[in-house]
Amino acid sequence: MEKYINAFIDAFINNIQWTWNSILLEVPWYTNYFWGLIGISLLVWSLEVLFPWRKEQSVFRKDFWLDGVYMFFNFFVFAIVISGFYQLIAVFFADVGISAKSLTLLDISDLPMWGQLIVFFIILDFVQWFTHVLLHKYPFLWRFHKIHHSVKEMGFAAHLRYHWMENIFYKPLKTIGVMILGGFEPEQAYIVHFVAITIGHFNHANIKVTWGPMKYILNNPVMHLYHHSYALPKDSYGVNFGISLSIWDYIFKTNYIPENSGTIEIGFPGDEKVPKNFFGQLFYGFRKSKSKK
Repeated sequence: MEKYINAFIDAFINNIQWTWNSILLEVPWYTNYFWGLIGISLLVWSLEVLFPWRKEQSVFRKDFWLDGVYMFFNFFVFAIVISGFYQLIAVFFADVGISAKSLTLLDISDLPMWGQLIVFFIILDFVQWFTHVLLHKYPFLWRFHKIHHSVKEMGFAAHLRYHWMENIFYKPLKTIGVMILGGFEPEQAYIVHFVAITIGHFNHANIKVTWGPMKYILNNPVMHLYHHSYALPKDSYGVNFGISLSIWDYIFKTNYIPENSGTIEIGFPGDEKVPKNFFGQLFYGFRKSKSKK
């Protein structure tokens, strides 16, 4: 038991220390998620200001500051809070003989680093696409995902407005995605992480970008806006589930872009019942709502 307690405390303290060192620029720049997130956010926000798609939308759009709180809460505060529990699971797995190689299905150790990163990016994105579908399909999961879809004006920071329970759903599946890759070095994952954040920010930004022919591979703001559409196709629980890549939606026929004016209403039926403040949203979803999707 002492081993588990020490693992929990050490993970918690180490995560706090790493975050603080990141703020003080005492970690390598390429792994500094704190300032990396701020830099990417400022870049995409600047593009929103210079090249707005919905020109009537304010630079400080509705819930701009609320989404800003979510950015730092989900990426850092909650990550610190939950780090000890994840470490407990890791120690337990080690005790019962489950290692990072236990689920290896694809050995990519012979590939060059860039090849490993591409494979890792594709597999991780598919896992997240699949998880995203589940969040829409099953009512229990949808209760929490409603927080992300409560956005009423789209902007880059809406990317990171999501209920903390989504971390609980995504993390195990993402971990499995990593474990099936034999020979992959996790130290390289920061590259994929920053690329995914940048694409995610763009997808939610008030910018009209479709990437030309690459739209069949990369997700984009036009496609993702329809993911947030208030009115969905008949008998559909959602469309355009892509995270970084759009290819999964085209393969599984969940793509839907009827037009590209950017003027559609976003949200979902009953979104007016979602609390408007951060603390109200923090505990939202644990009690079954009477509203239907």
